[in-house]
Amino acid sequence: MISGQSSPQPAAPSDGKLAFYKALDAAPMYPIRYFHWLVASTGLIIDGFSVVALGLALPLLQRHFGSSALELGLIGAALMTGAMIGALGGGVLADRFGRRRAFQIDMLIAIAGAALTALAPTTWVVILGQLVLGIGIGIDFPTSGSYVAEIMPTRLRSRMVVATIAMQAVGMVAAALFAITLLDLHRAQGDWRLLIGAVCVIAAVAFAFRLRLPESPRWLAENGRIPEAVADLRKILRGAAIADPVDTADTSRAGRAAPGAKPVSYATLFSPQYRYRTLLAAVPWALMDIATYGVGLFTPIILSSLHLERGKLGPWTADLVDAQGMAVVDTFLLLGFLLSLILVPRVGRVRMQIIGFGGMAVGMTMLLLASLGDAGPGMHLWAIAAGFILFNLAMNAGPNATTFTFAPTLFPTALRGSGAGLAAGCAKAGAIFGTLFVPLLKTHWGTAGVLAVMIVVSVLGALATATLSHAANKEGELNET
Repeated sequence: MISGQSSPQPAAPSDGKLAFYKALDAAPMYPIRYFHWLVASTGLIIDGFSVVALGLALPLLQRHFGSSALELGLIGAALMTGAMIGALGGGVLADRFGRRRAFQIDMLIAIAGAALTALAPTTWVVILGQLVLGIGIGIDFPTSGSYVAEIMPTRLRSRMVVATIAMQAVGMVAAALFAITLLDLHRAQGDWRLLIGAVCVIAAVAFAFRLRLPESPRWLAENGRIPEAVADLRKILRGAAIADPVDTADTSRAGRAAPGAKPVSYATLFSPQYRYRTLLAAVPWALMDIATYGVGLFTPIILSSLHLERGKLGPWTADLVDAQGMAVVDTFLLLGFLLSLILVPRVGRVRMQIIGFGGMAVGMTMLLLASLGDAGPGMHLWAIAAGFILFNLAMNAGPNATTFTFAPTLFPTALRGSGAGLAAGCAKAGAIFGTLFVPLLKTHWGTAGVLAVMIVVSVLGALATATLSHAANKEGELNET
């Protein structure tokens, strides 16, 4: 409790609830559960697809509308700002009204934002459309992580939550491949509309599947809706030879919300019981996104350093080369996520996050030395390639995967969406900082100065993870599975 406030704490589960949760956690991983996981992860596919599609669409959009540099910067900032707003509100929405309803609402918002962008008559409408799209994507971040954590068996929970964030890289690769095909076969000024319009199509398909997605049984049980929880548990386990996975008579008497009970408040996240867990979920994620989006701005510079000779190419060919380069870069992001699926369950999230931040710092150091040194063109190109590859692999094998998994597993069901939403909102604030302020840093300090700042940010991420996890462990053992 916070001094001077009456912030209700999540109630301890009753014996009936514990029996229900045990049945859910111990149930076999039937194929239908993988399908539910995939449907719940479509928002992360859309997130990755939309970021890459927008980046590749910007040169086409600029030629179409004659947009200024400021307007182009506002487009990227609008997407991140919307994601921050959506994440902060989406967690509360998911805790109050359910994961399934939040899933459906965020896809409708994403459809509206992508459609508004694709049909925009001016740059300013594009900015508005990206803001709306970002809100839909932001709502999905805490909702998807919470839902997957709540429907997966204990032994696979960490791995499946990591697999959820890995779908972000799948979306990135898919966007790059779609752009390569489009720009190679079509080549029209309005191709940027098709790139963004594809986001609308994917979101519409995801919405259709989410209409039939069962609610989280754990959320239903926590809110006293036991018969519905049992019914949805049977949906999750359908096709299996089970009789009564839960004693309905037992659970129907347990877990009902007390008359007049107050919902758990946002302030509970900062109570002595949860404050270090909240900081552990939020601070490293924000630092990770500063580095991620800050370095992302330098992808074209690094690619041009690899003698792509973009300046000698025509505009359409240059756009195609950018798409091909992004496909290569995103492949290493996907490989990093695959490493996280193997290493995180074995090494543990805290250790893997610290190792990942350390690898990011080493990768940035290699790029910094390459930018300052003069060891010959061969060594220069090798250092750039190795540094960039190491950064991306370490980021996705560590912090980009683990920060997403911390938020939905550090808090009880009543606080899970709100805690994950607060953490994701802080992360998107870091992304906005990386998007808006890194160009200013480059203007005053140059590329070497920006790389030095990214090294400091990565080191701070490792230190924050180590310090806050130690403090959180004093308040209660962290679940590393």
